[in-house]
Amino acid sequence: MSDNKFKGIYRIPSARAHWHDYEGGEYFVTICTQNREHFFGEIVNGEMRLSEVGKMAEKCIQEVHNHFSNADVPLYVVMPNHVHIIIIIDRPNVETQHIASQSAETQYVASLQCDVRQGFGPQSQNLSSIVRGIKIGTTVYAHRNNIPFAWQARFHDRIIRNQEEMNRIAEYIENNVARWKYDAMNQTTP
Repeated sequence: MSDNKFKGIYRIPSARAHWHDYEGGEYFVTICTQNREHFFGEIVNGEMRLSEVGKMAEKCIQEVHNHFSNADVPLYVVMPNHVHIIIIIDRPNVETQHIASQSAETQYVASLQCDVRQGFGPQSQNLSSIVRGIKIGTTVYAHRNNIPFAWQARFHDRIIRNQEEMNRIAEYIENNVARWKYDAMNQTTP
C-alpha cells in the first residue's frame, strides 16, 4: 500500500504549536463534554452544583500532581459542559528524560524498548498525557457507574507566555461561574 494513498487529506492537522514540545511550561486548558452536554451539573443561583460525574472530574483534576509529579494545577473550574484548568509542568531533568526515552510504559504490556534516535519523545509526562489522564479517570468512573457521559475529542490549550497573561486567565477562571449566562459555551443563552 502506498504511503501517498490519501495524500494527507484525511489527516486532521495538530492544534499544537509546532515550535513547542509541551514537556514543560504553563498552560490554559479547556476540555469540553461531547456535544457540550451538561454532564457536570448546573449553575443554580450563581453556584456550580456538581453532578456525580462533575465531582469525579474535579477529583481527577485535583489529583493531577499525585499521578504526574512534575505537574501542578493551581487553578481550575468545572462548568456544566467544560472545564478550564491552568496546568504548570516542570520540564523533566535530562537524566530522567534519557531513561524514559529508552522504554515506553504501556497500560497492559511490559515495557517496550524504543528507538532513542526517534524525533518523537516520550509521551508520559507532557500536557497531552495529563489531559488524557483526567479524561480517562472521569470516563472510567462514569462507565463503571452506568452514568451517561462522553468527552469531546481533543482539547484546547494556550501556552501562557507571561505573568500578565496568567493573571488575566486566572481572573477569567475565577469569574467563570458568575459569567455563565454570557458564556458562549452556555447553550441555553437566548
